[in-house]
Amino acid sequence: MNSHFFTLPLNAEHIITNKEHNKCDIKESIARFIHLITTTYFGECTFDETFGCSIWDVDFDNLTSTNKIKTLITDSLFDSLKKHEKRLTKVDVNITIKQEEINDVKASNIIKKKVSIKVTGKVKKTDEDFLYKEFFYIGPLSY
Repeated sequence: MNSHFFTLPLNAEHIITNKEHNKCDIKESIARFIHLITTTYFGECTFDETFGCSIWDVDFDNLTSTNKIKTLITDSLFDSLKKHEKRLTKVDVNITIKQEEINDVKASNIIKKKVSIKVTGKVKKTDEDFLYKEFFYIGPLSY
């Protein structure tokens, strides 16, 4: 398939001066867009306050149960993908959350929540299966 989708981050200077911009195929473009959604908090994009994901809302939440956090992130990401990523159909979002110990050279071991994201679906244009996997640590958010 032709690579005619711009990569993120966009280089506005290249676009407005008609210079060559890095491009990618549709699957990589969708994956980068999902990453953009998951790393954007609601209200960050002033032109569309519904763009983003609720991971930021639970970043330092140590009181809410893991199941509630999982449900909140799953529902939030699913809704955002349905609204903003029109190139996918049959979208399914699977979230797992685990406590993980991270070895830090500067400090002693740190325990964080690892949020693993798996998005599956079908690419409308090609009817190909789509799979996206990523994980974040929350409290504070890092990837």
